[in-house]
Amino acid sequence: MPVPIRQQMRVAGYILKQKLLRRTRYPLVLMLEPLFRCNLACAGCGKIDYPNQILNKRLSVEDCISAAEECGAPMVAIPGGEPLLHKEIGEIVKSLVTRKKYVSLCTNAMLLEKKLHLFEPSPYLFFSVHLDGLKEEHDKSVCQEGVFDRAVKAIKAAQKAGHTVNVNATIFDGTSADRVADFLDFCEDSGISGVSISPGYAYERAPDQEHFLSRQKTKQLFRDIFARGKDRKWPISHSSLFLDFLAGNQSYTCTPWGMPTRNIFGWQRPCYLLGEGYAPSFNALMQETEWEKYGTGNYEKCADCMAHCGYEPTAAADALAHPFKALMSSLRGVKSEGEMAPEIDLSQQRPAKYTFEKMVENLGQEPAPETRHSETDRSDAA
Repeated sequence: MPVPIRQQMRVAGYILKQKLLRRTRYPLVLMLEPLFRCNLACAGCGKIDYPNQILNKRLSVEDCISAAEECGAPMVAIPGGEPLLHKEIGEIVKSLVTRKKYVSLCTNAMLLEKKLHLFEPSPYLFFSVHLDGLKEEHDKSVCQEGVFDRAVKAIKAAQKAGHTVNVNATIFDGTSADRVADFLDFCEDSGISGVSISPGYAYERAPDQEHFLSRQKTKQLFRDIFARGKDRKWPISHSSLFLDFLAGNQSYTCTPWGMPTRNIFGWQRPCYLLGEGYAPSFNALMQETEWEKYGTGNYEKCADCMAHCGYEPTAAADALAHPFKALMSSLRGVKSEGEMAPEIDLSQQRPAKYTFEKMVENLGQEPAPETRHSETDRSDAA
């Protein structure tokens, strides 16, 4: 796997420490969302459907560093919105890197070339560029022509400047295994350091509700993809056990606290994908959230989820508990045929609750603390 050895050892040591301290719940990656505003409007996104008084809010540098220290996870992912719209993103990243946090700056790359001067190459920093496939698939996904070409141009510029560049891809229903294989070949040929790939989560506020994959479709699609990759060296950055899970060979349950989210509202419950309330602190999130009410089999909104933010931490814990199993999975590759692992029973799951409008109404009452950035942020969106 293309995850650097130094980073693998750091994470393994961190997990071992948590085990020795007898902690049953601990974070691996802090999902840090400093803003929700974006300069694209993707049909499958449920993260940016907010009124302007919320889109204009920002986390400060101090907020971001405090969240990283409070959480304590060795890795920090910075999604959004589009993080490069934040006027202090350079200072946020520099402060995290100084603290030796592994930082994944997630971006659609529309502003990457313009903002490259804000970032120094570092083994603790990598850009994670959003690409949902090759040109046809990606431009369709982001609902705008020409975005793929601009992103690829920015990737080359970042690589030339000495930065590590990864790609994160979301797979939707209707995508063929052959096209995904071609995309992964493209990433390998383009010198991409790592590819994160997951099925799209069915955000209730996403404009397009027709193209999210069911669990059964996800498993079969990934089996078909991995069958085409047996003799290829794709730079996929997930653990072998998580990939085995995507292909239907592991019966994992979700670990929602593995990647806790801090955004402009607070600490999001219960996970990065599903916002059903907010805690005032990381400790409150961990101690007061009713975790048993969430996850596939427990809650209708989680029924089809197989996203990495919930299941990669499960796979990591499984690998530490069963290192020989993880080694054999890595050596043999993902099984792409034969009987699949048993599916989780959905018969006892509680029905979905839809509270978005009321929650946004309540959260939007507070004044935006950094609206002085909003006009200049919008000038960057062009």
